[in-house]
Order: sequence, then structure tokens, then C-alpha cells
Amino acid sequence: MISEIDRKMLKIALEEAEQGFNEGGCPIGSVLARNGKEISRGHNQRVQQGDPIAHGEMDALRKAGRQRTYRDTVLYTTLSPCMMCSGTIVQFGIPRVVVGENTTFGGNEEFLRERGVEVLVMSDPDCIALMKKFILESPELWAEDISEE
Repeated sequence: MISEIDRKMLKIALEEAEQGFNEGGCPIGSVLARNGKEISRGHNQRVQQGDPIAHGEMDALRKAGRQRTYRDTVLYTTLSPCMMCSGTIVQFGIPRVVVGENTTFGGNEEFLRERGVEVLVMSDPDCIALMKKFILESPELWAEDISEE
């Protein structure tokens, strides 16, 4: 079920994605939250930092710093998480992931669900529109981001 907190946090993640897009990078944003409050936020910075693992989810987790536990957190991401980010979600024991959209990139939702993670896909039209715009305007960068030629 989608809550008002889910909508609020996804909106913040989308703002992060827009920031990444405006910086010339991949428009994927993320928020880590606990008890409905933001712990940290981040966006994909592969291009900006020249770092192949600086995905939006990883940026938000890095900015969160050390946490005693992640088992009471929710990770919000504008795009379905790749295998690297999904593995990190499982490794840290994050129990719930809210995905803005999986239309432009079908990530690893089943992998997460098989490992007990609750995954909610919101099919957010603003997240979809931003990714479609990016893919249309920067197909080479998108192909690089998802490791396709």
C-alpha cells in the first residue's frame, strides 16, 4: 500500500534524480528513511565523479554513514535497482524498497522479493518521464550505465 510518507520520500528521490540530470549525469535518485524521516538522500554520480559504482542508492547509503542497523529502514529509489544495489539492499537487511518506476529498466525486484524484501513499485509518471527523456537525449550514457553496447 502506498502511504503519504511513500509519496513524500519518492518526491525527494525524484528531486535528487532531477539534480543528477541537470548535472549531466544519469537521473536516478534515492532516499534512505527510518520511521518516516529522511536519514539521507543521493543521486547517481557515475558521470560526475567518474565512479562506476556511484549509483543513486549507493550514494544515499554512503551519505547515511554507519548505521547500527538498517532493518528498520526503507529505501526509496526512482528506478528499479540494479543487481549491485539489490545485493547491497539484501546485504544490509533493508526490509522495504519503494521503486518509482520499472518501465524503462526492469531491475531485480524478484531477486529482492525472494530474499524477503518487500518491494512496492509506484509506476510514477514523473519518474518514467524523466528516464524516458534521459534515454532519448543520452542513449550512449544510458547504455554505459546499464552495461550495454
